Amino acid sequence: MILQYIVLILILSLIGGIIFINVSPQFGAKTIGANYERIKRSKNFKDGKFRNIEKTTTMTKIDLASMSKFFIKGNTVPNFTIPIEKSDSLKKDSLDITVVNNNLDSYKQKSNVKVTWFGHSTLLLEVNNKKIFLDPMLGKRPSPHPWFGSKRFNEDLPIKIEDIPQIDVVLISHDHYDHLDYWSITKIKDKVKMFYVPLGVAAHLKSWGVDQSKIVELDWWEEAEFEELTFVSTPSRHFSGRGLFNKDSTLWCSWVIKGEDTKIFFSGDGGYSKTFKEIGEKFGPFDLTFLECGQYNEGWSEIHMIPEETVQAHIDLRGELLMPIHWGAFKLSIHPWQEPVERLLKNANSLNINVTTPKIGEPVILYKSVPSSNWWNII
Repeated sequence: MILQYIVLILILSLIGGIIFINVSPQFGAKTIGANYERIKRSKNFKDGKFRNIEKTTTMTKIDLASMSKFFIKGNTVPNFTIPIEKSDSLKKDSLDITVVNNNLDSYKQKSNVKVTWFGHSTLLLEVNNKKIFLDPMLGKRPSPHPWFGSKRFNEDLPIKIEDIPQIDVVLISHDHYDHLDYWSITKIKDKVKMFYVPLGVAAHLKSWGVDQSKIVELDWWEEAEFEELTFVSTPSRHFSGRGLFNKDSTLWCSWVIKGEDTKIFFSGDGGYSKTFKEIGEKFGPFDLTFLECGQYNEGWSEIHMIPEETVQAHIDLRGELLMPIHWGAFKLSIHPWQEPVERLLKNANSLNINVTTPKIGEPVILYKSVPSSNWWNII
């Protein structure tokens, strides 16, 4: 009888899970029709899935001893309230900043570029008087349901989601929950002029009420123009999927952002790859690179970078200023929460690499105000 009950519970759980996936909008939608025909023509799509340029294994090793150690004893979440700078400046059209801390005196002055970090990989970039939202994940948990997943370290954001200003462009790197959030998209979609996304991601957005006319899908190395800005979808070494059965059905990418006299790189997610050097040769040097440095694990070594690889990627890209991302908001791995930035700084300092480490919400003004405090050690 006990075995029968266990089997019944498993069957009911499976049925419930299938129903939940099929009726819950946060899982997104499958690409069909002409968009799917375009996917099939991509040289990066083979046997029904997108492929990395380099041979890549999602899980290379499972280290149960290490995982147990950190889940039981490790400081994988902060034991204090992370400092956040609240701001209403995002509502303004200008980049009028009165406080200047120019620690990059040797660099020439260029167009104002302002960055506001929301934690993890979410950034509001203001360049050429355009507002660009990168991977806008503003929800409390990177999961398909608010009961599951790592909770955001802080309840607050630099600005309430209802106060987010009009956005010119949203860039999405891939469809994982910590980068593409259903709740966030539904809250900001009517304030956004255009979405630029990798192949296959448009289906998710359309199912969430984004008009097709506002979405442009790009394959690797394809470009799109938005007024005086150019966006280039460049390769990354990662994977995709929002459900149990759609792994690698959509493309993942990094982004090159070119302004009138500014070039910026956004990594999205991905393991270290020879492609960084290729991107640097094609589009560098970059004034600013946003590169993932957290949520790594030895078993994921081909799909996430360790901090020392992040520094090397910046060098490959021919970057001038490095801003580490993909840390500081969620526990998605087993390392101490502040370890990524500390390892990165140790390596970068030994190589004389310029790094900015703003608090969440603290503005970075390229070539003018470049925060570099160790705020994670200030309690």
